[in-house]
Amino acid sequence: MNQNENSDCHQTVDCSQFSTLEAFVAPNHDEVFMGQRFFFSVGEPSGDLHASNLIRSLRNLSPSSSFRGFGGSKMIQAGLDLDFDLTSMAVMGFAEVFPKLREFFRIAKMAEQSFARGDVDAVILVDFPGFNWHIAKRAKKYGLPVYYYLPPQLWAWGGWRVAKMRRNVDHVFCNLPFETTWFEQNHVPATYVGHPFFDSIAGQPMDTRFIQHWRQNNRIQVAVLPGSRDHEVKHNWPLQLEVIRRLAHMHPNVQFLVAALKDSHALWCRSLLTASDSKLPIHIFAGKTSEIIEIGDCALMKSGSVSLEMMARGKPAAVMYHVNQMTYFLAKLLVRVKSISLPNLIAEEIVLPEAISYGKANSRTANASIAKLTREMSRLIGDDSFRLAQRRKLLELASQYARTGASYVTAKELLKKQSSGNEGTLPIDEEFLQLPNQIRKAG
Repeated sequence: MNQNENSDCHQTVDCSQFSTLEAFVAPNHDEVFMGQRFFFSVGEPSGDLHASNLIRSLRNLSPSSSFRGFGGSKMIQAGLDLDFDLTSMAVMGFAEVFPKLREFFRIAKMAEQSFARGDVDAVILVDFPGFNWHIAKRAKKYGLPVYYYLPPQLWAWGGWRVAKMRRNVDHVFCNLPFETTWFEQNHVPATYVGHPFFDSIAGQPMDTRFIQHWRQNNRIQVAVLPGSRDHEVKHNWPLQLEVIRRLAHMHPNVQFLVAALKDSHALWCRSLLTASDSKLPIHIFAGKTSEIIEIGDCALMKSGSVSLEMMARGKPAAVMYHVNQMTYFLAKLLVRVKSISLPNLIAEEIVLPEAISYGKANSRTANASIAKLTREMSRLIGDDSFRLAQRRKLLELASQYARTGASYVTAKELLKKQSSGNEGTLPIDEEFLQLPNQIRKAG
């Protein structure tokens, strides 16, 4: 690692405060709320993490509350009574969803049975909109209040879906600074609470021995993040590996640390290495994502919420995403934003260069992405002053938006709303709403 970067960074902002975000500390004498029976529906690995922190905050503020529903292992550790591991079904794009439709409807029926039995006081949805719209609709059928935490990015694509949000969701807890205005303009009650990703970063213990070991050399360290979902790794890693091969040839003083989410991903990444790759300066790890980001001087990464950790830690990166052809063309029709990276959207400029491709790993667009990513990463690796300038830009953004406490703020707002008794609606009779005002009043 370039040891001068952290010391030079103070010329613009104090970088050290962002290397490890301070964990949020709740007030010592906070009020205690009456118990609630919360139902969670969470279908993403990242949502599992953020929802687990929300559950912990809810338990601290309301020790008698209970939690059940759909999620993953981290939510179980936080106290969720799991009905189904929905994170095992994490998919993205129509081509991946279609084969699992019957299973999704079976799971949604499980939720409705809980609602019908009266086992639930409120429903909390986390991301995963294609499925969670069905959960919200079923919850409203029984007059339950529905809250959306980490809401779908309707402002980016599929804006017409805001009608579903307006009809089936009582309140949205927004995680990006510009979302609240968008939702309110579309007549959806919303509150900005900050992004829970920063809570996750701050609360996660770091393997300091691992960091110290891999920092003990003078090489430029490149973090490589292939993704958290199985299909993301299979789509992105072949392209990333080709970029690594080219960069290793161009820059002998570089080392690549690959951050796989789990052992199966790490094994699959290793399986693509050929005999000629044996001399590549590449090391693949599972479960060391934050450590590898902290070690890295820069990163080659797939698009996702982890880009917020890049921003918080001030790590310049090139962002890529490779999808199948059907998903790409549907996105072209529906997406209404010019960037796929959250720091770029927050900054309203390109601070993390991007490359999107589709089709096979040797398709024309894939080759174009490989060439662009190689070019962008080569500049970050070879030009110290440029890399430092990009680092400063990210840290300036972090100084404005990288705040911890989203889980606590959301938990307190949820419990206040539940305690007030004002949330929730009776089942909506769509035909009644379509009647003339005079008849409805008479009714």
